[in-house]
Order: sequence, then structure tokens, then C-alpha cells
Amino acid sequence: MGGLGSGRTSGGGRVTAEACRSIDVNRLRREGVLSAGWSGGWEWKRNGERISSISIRGGEDRIVLSYRSRIGSQDWQDVEEPIPIRWVPCRYGGRRPYFVCPGIVNGVACRRHVVKLYCAGRYYLCRHCYRLTHASRNEDSCDRALRRANKIRMRLGGEPGYEAMIPRRPKGMWRKTYDRLFEAVIENESRAEERLTRMAARLLDLDQRLGTNTRKPKRGYW
Repeated sequence: MGGLGSGRTSGGGRVTAEACRSIDVNRLRREGVLSAGWSGGWEWKRNGERISSISIRGGEDRIVLSYRSRIGSQDWQDVEEPIPIRWVPCRYGGRRPYFVCPGIVNGVACRRHVVKLYCAGRYYLCRHCYRLTHASRNEDSCDRALRRANKIRMRLGGEPGYEAMIPRRPKGMWRKTYDRLFEAVIENESRAEERLTRMAARLLDLDQRLGTNTRKPKRGYW
């Protein structure tokens, strides 16, 4: 596991939540992890290849994470981290799970109820304990448009980026919904491309003007 600061930082120098591995309590619930007696592995992939994994012992009231961690140049250490689960009743029936953050900062237990925990150090804690920021806070209009487009691409089961084909309509998705999402990808990517084109034109114009201003003046003769 990477240490605090090993991920990509924001423009203000803080590590972003998106740069850290995370666990989502709702996803664990969908996979059946929050059931008594559940035991298995959990992994993260990039471009289809596994980049990290942990072991989880599941349960309704808590889960236990087991993994190896190394901070900087320190030796690898075995970590076993219990994380309490709190179930909160919903307004219209049912109940919703939350992690109870096990972090301790300046001697004070966090115990925030959160959906996600992040590994920005030795343990999985909430973003408040690690003082993580979100990448979207430092995005310009071009970045936001590309992020929206990539989010839709991945929702459709595809890969992010211009070069990847927009996936076909997933089985079970309404045609109207797919057409709306398809048009949103095209619109956002076109908006980003226009923004990049304008920026490139301004940079080219600035470069030409600077080149003109820095030319050596012609010598005059009497």
C-alpha cells in the first residue's frame, strides 16, 4: 500500500481522494461482504491487470481487513484492521450501511459515518482524517467535460478516453436512455476539444508575438 503523498496531488499540493485506493460500503453490500461468515479477497485493477489486493472477513456489524503495508522505505508490515458498520434506517423503509471511521487524529477518535474509506497511509480511513481533497475542485471546464464523458463511457462498460470506442447499448438499458448518454459523451468531448483548440490557438498567438518582440532591432547607419 502506498503511503500518504504517494498518490497524485491537487493543484494545492494535497493528495486527491481519486488517487487513493478505496473501499465503498455500498459496493461491499452488493457483493454480499456484509454478511456473517463471508470471507474472501478484494482487488483493484488497472487496464484489466491487478495492481493491489486485500483479504476481508465480512460481517453485518463489522468487517476486518487484512493486508501488507509499507510506508516509504520502511519494512513491510502485516496489518489487520477492524472497521465497524453502522446501519441507519431510511425514511421510507429499509436501512443503509455506513463505515464508522476507525481513525484517531491528535488523540481524538473520528467515528464519522462515511460511505468510503481511503488508503492514503497505513490504514483505511475517511478522507477527513487524511485531509484528502477531490480532483474536481481543481478542474477547469475542459477537465470537467472530459471527466463527465469518461464517467458515462465507464458506466456503459467501456474504457475512458477519446481513442476508445463508445460501447454498444448494454443489455437491459432503454434505447432512449442509451441515446441520451451517447449524445452526452459526444457533447462533452466536443466541448473539451473546442476548449483545447482555443487554448492552443492562444498559445500559438502568444508565442508568435513574443517571437516578434524579441527580435533584434536592425542596425541603422548614418
